[in-house]
Amino acid sequence: MSQMIPSGIYGIPELSSVGLSETEARKQYPEAITGKAIFAEIARGHISGTENGMLKIVCDNQGRKILGVMIAGEGATELIHIGQMAMLANADVDIFVESVFNFPTLAEAYRVAALDIIGRRPKDRDVF
Repeated sequence: MSQMIPSGIYGIPELSSVGLSETEARKQYPEAITGKAIFAEIARGHISGTENGMLKIVCDNQGRKILGVMIAGEGATELIHIGQMAMLANADVDIFVESVFNFPTLAEAYRVAALDIIGRRPKDRDVF
């Protein structure tokens, strides 16, 4: 349960994480799938000049179960709670695509990172 407690470093840049790091996840899931969103690619990043930063989601081998979230950049210690709540609810990463976020906000990075994961999921081999 301690993995569900977010950590934050109030530096420049801010750093925050919850759950397993990519390295820790790969010990349990050697082919864990990660998705990234770079703040410079998010509309709010452009508007506010917050272009130095990124959000990373780590999922299991199938790209569904959220194992961890890491954020570096302005607002990281505020944004991490979205990932924490999804993990506590045992939600699939798809929740970030299915949910509507205010636009433009840096929280859109969750959607972008989730779409990155969905694009990396293993393809069904029995497709006709």
